[in-house]
Amino acid sequence: MATAQESRMEKNESFDSYFEMVQSRKMLPPSLQDSLTSSFARIQVSSFPQVPGGKVIEILASTPVGDVVRILSESNILSAPVINPDSKDTLDWRKRYLGILDYSAIILWVLQNAEMAAAALSATSAAAAGVTTGAAGALGALALGATGPLAVAGLAAAAVGAAVAGGVVIDRGMGKDAPTAADKLGEDFYKVILHEEPFKSTTVGSIVKSYRWAPFVPVAPDSSMLSVMLLLSKYRLRNVPVIETGNPSMKNFITQSAVIQGLQRCKGRDWFDTISAHPLTDLGLPFMSSDQVVCVEDNELILEAFAKMKDKQIGGLPVIDGVTRNILGNISIRDVRFLLLKPQLFTNFRELTVKDFIATVSAETNDIWRTVAPITCKHDATLGSVIDTLASRSVHRIYVVSSGENSKAIIGVITLRDVISCFIHEPPKFFDNYFGFAAQELLNQ
Repeated sequence: MATAQESRMEKNESFDSYFEMVQSRKMLPPSLQDSLTSSFARIQVSSFPQVPGGKVIEILASTPVGDVVRILSESNILSAPVINPDSKDTLDWRKRYLGILDYSAIILWVLQNAEMAAAALSATSAAAAGVTTGAAGALGALALGATGPLAVAGLAAAAVGAAVAGGVVIDRGMGKDAPTAADKLGEDFYKVILHEEPFKSTTVGSIVKSYRWAPFVPVAPDSSMLSVMLLLSKYRLRNVPVIETGNPSMKNFITQSAVIQGLQRCKGRDWFDTISAHPLTDLGLPFMSSDQVVCVEDNELILEAFAKMKDKQIGGLPVIDGVTRNILGNISIRDVRFLLLKPQLFTNFRELTVKDFIATVSAETNDIWRTVAPITCKHDATLGSVIDTLASRSVHRIYVVSSGENSKAIIGVITLRDVISCFIHEPPKFFDNYFGFAAQELLNQ
């Protein structure tokens, strides 16, 4: 088993290897790269636009998980800082903030605790062993890893671990009395997740540290935008809190998406137009090749798709045709909210494929471009066009597809992290000189 020091070294090596690869593949004049990096080093974080509404949405650690799901969804955000309710008046941000809770962390927690939930729910009575335990059993299927082959056998993963009268039997790879329980799963999914134990009594404070995907690394208003962009690219953070010394309240909350939108607004400035006019190949994009892209076929179960995201700890998957391998659409971890908040959409999970899920959600939301239509570009696209697409569609990735007239085979993917990395490099000893030991410790959490 690796020691904590070895894990930190591996993480740092991963950061370095990614960024070194990015820099080696960029075919830009060194003078241009140096000029861009120097410019971002001179721009203060305080000049970056505030979050919509001007106030960062914060969540008390005592808030039930179900309420947090509603808050994130109603506010149209994917993450929020969590406050320690016992330290409201402290001036030390380390005591005030417990971390950042990401939508993905909630889903990860739900899936990994599903087996426990199934057992707890089934232990009540024969009455509870029907609908409620059936729903928990669906989650148990993901937690236990029982997927693909079950669909072939006529028992969807959603039915694994379903209830039998007087209790529940959870066998790896086998479900009993599955159809009856699975039929009721859709209408009661919301109830089980948010209103039944052990979910009902769980607060966000109990999961924020164990299930967070990234450390809490704040910057000051007078920090440079270069530091923020490095944290969001090389160091793989999805968001960076802005906190003023002596004032623990969060001044701003800068996300990868916000930086991309900020770059888009720079259109017309010489420095931006110069680099954005370059084709993707000049920047070495895409950094992730086709054999590295994790996909889901349209005939796979939607729960299997979310299980892939959990296992790989990624935020989205391209949906491809099982025969032609052409891209058909995209699903992301944020789409789980439709299962949590709109359970009436799905009344039968036994045959709910990715294709059916996308069709149902798009019909309900009238948002075909966000959920169904694949977000793609060709290999000869410019960086500027990719930034326009990412910013205007508010998506986190764009898939690069082959140039054939009738072919949309994926040859790579470009993420927000990749785009931000194109604009900067890390000066020697930058974090050692700029942040010092404390930041490195935070990044190694």
